[in-house]
Amino acid sequence: MKKILSLILTFLMIFSLVSLAGCGNEPLKMGFGVSSQLSEVKNADGENNGSAEAVTTVAAVLLDKDGKIVKCAIDTADNTMAFAADGKAVAATEFLTKGEKGKDYGMVAYAGAKKEWFEQKDAFISVIIGKTIDEIKALEKDGKGTDEVVNAGCTIKVSEFIPALEKAVKNAVDSEATADDTLKVGVVTSQSDSKDATAEAKGVNELMTTVVAVALNDKNEITAAKTDAVTTKVEFDTKGASETAFGTAITTKREAGDNYGMVAYGGAKKEWYAQADAFDAKIIGKTADGISALADNTGKAGDDLVNAGCTINVADMVKAAVKAATVK
Repeated sequence: MKKILSLILTFLMIFSLVSLAGCGNEPLKMGFGVSSQLSEVKNADGENNGSAEAVTTVAAVLLDKDGKIVKCAIDTADNTMAFAADGKAVAATEFLTKGEKGKDYGMVAYAGAKKEWFEQKDAFISVIIGKTIDEIKALEKDGKGTDEVVNAGCTIKVSEFIPALEKAVKNAVDSEATADDTLKVGVVTSQSDSKDATAEAKGVNELMTTVVAVALNDKNEITAAKTDAVTTKVEFDTKGASETAFGTAITTKREAGDNYGMVAYGGAKKEWYAQADAFDAKIIGKTADGISALADNTGKAGDDLVNAGCTINVADMVKAAVKAATVK
């Protein structure tokens, strides 16, 4: 009898180990959400430039069959578009996300926080693993996190994370990514357009933030990918004053869908989201080096992308994807 019981226990242990190992290989849904808005607009005065703050938060998730988060990646691009009191657009010099700034973000040194932004964001992610989106929304109260979040080490506002996470969960689709994969996001911002104000027309300072989320296997090959981009802009007059509204959500290029207008007004064969889908499909199975080879150094798509249906300039898409696929 003891031998039989021992054999049964051994079998159950082996079965459990095999089952656990299998969990990591089950395909998961991948979701990707971008939440963007102008959070503040200030007029120029005699001492300071006018400015608008563009905040874009991106969240990527891997979900199990019950809608619970298995993996999550979050970052925020907080960029300033400036203009002078004489109505001239001011060129930006650097675009780093809050996560990329790391310990240089300054929350510990200048705000008296115990942990930097990236550490607090990671603490928040540690709390939401295994939770559904409804359970995650319940972790936010008056912008901050509940005791569960605070005790984990996240004392910053978590309200900016929630809209991006809601979108990510809502947009989740079947993928080849598994729980063994690494989930990352790459963010690239460029000053896409700017012009000085004149007596006839307002000036404009415009930024485009491109975001790519990828899942990477143990060979650093992409198993799932999703791309989006958002344009934010501020208008101003020759005296450095702006009436640009702020506080409302800005629609991303993917969210604009067929209304983006590349087909109707640009003569393109496919809309932006469809071309982004073609780009995403082509980077599956590739490493960072393989992504770089898809376009020349000006962002002109190579034959592989063009034949797949992506004919737009992909400079920032490539840079963002390479960022996401680069393992540090």
